[in-house]
Amino acid sequence: MLIGEVARRSGVSARMLRHYDALGLIRPTGRTGAGYREYTSEDIRLIFHVESLRSLGLSLRDVRRALDDPGFTPAELVNDLIRRTRLRIADEMELLSRLRQIGAADPADWADVLQVVTLLRALASESAGTRQRAALSSVGPVPVEALVEAVLSESDPNVAGALRWALAQSGDGGLALLVEGLGSPEAEVRRRAVQSVAEIPHAAVTDVLRDALANPDMVVRGYAALALGARGVAEAVPPLIDMVVEETKDVDAADALSLLAADPALADQIAIRLVACLGRSGVAPSVRRRLTEALADIPGNTAVRALTDLSHDEDRAVALTATSILALRDAASP
Repeated sequence: MLIGEVARRSGVSARMLRHYDALGLIRPTGRTGAGYREYTSEDIRLIFHVESLRSLGLSLRDVRRALDDPGFTPAELVNDLIRRTRLRIADEMELLSRLRQIGAADPADWADVLQVVTLLRALASESAGTRQRAALSSVGPVPVEALVEAVLSESDPNVAGALRWALAQSGDGGLALLVEGLGSPEAEVRRRAVQSVAEIPHAAVTDVLRDALANPDMVVRGYAALALGARGVAEAVPPLIDMVVEETKDVDAADALSLLAADPALADQIAIRLVACLGRSGVAPSVRRRLTEALADIPGNTAVRALTDLSHDEDRAVALTATSILALRDAASP
């Protein structure tokens, strides 16, 4: 069979068949009287064998090794191909992500495209200072998808703060992506996500934070409770008291409770809950002291009565704490 017919039947170009011949990879068995290459059935089988190996990503050098070396074992080469393929896919996915981010920025011209590309590169820089400067200059032209991706992977606290600020300035466009981050299998990503959500000044954030109170991650619940407390949301009261009991950001939790207690109706509710925790059996002395301290900035008669009773507590540290708080409250009264 002559080279032209082989090319038609195999789908391999005549030029490539000549290249294979020049490399000594597939040499036609015979020649016609006029000197043309003539391929046998075995030659054609070998062509399909070579093409099958190349379809797996093998180089011509690797194909030749596979054909010529009787002791060749494919396992190591296949594993190397898997590694290289994964790297190539990762590179392609990174490119796809970048193209989507540029498209989301809705660039008006190539100058806008170049500006976005420059900022995206800066956000991915190994220099924390460069990333921070990029975050602080990114309001507007950079799509929120890029900011969310950056903030969820950022470990430097200063850069993360700048990225959260940039996200907060951009509205609630990145909120859905941050909600996805709250469900990440990685604890650090969940923490970064809830911190970012908490700083977005948008009404929709409150509902997201309410849902986060049921998150199985205690850290996520804590950040959500603190943010809701600052927003005056009553649902934050129970988890904030739990934080005081568990000594998890207990000082911040007590401050959030005092903010909520500016509402007289909530003040009594908070005091009653704190007293109920104090009355439980088996509560550790350190927990009782923290609960007593949390009553310090809770206004109203319920808190005063509780502190008065605690000033006679059998735990001397609790009694002294309550007495001191009452004295400070009396001194502050007009």
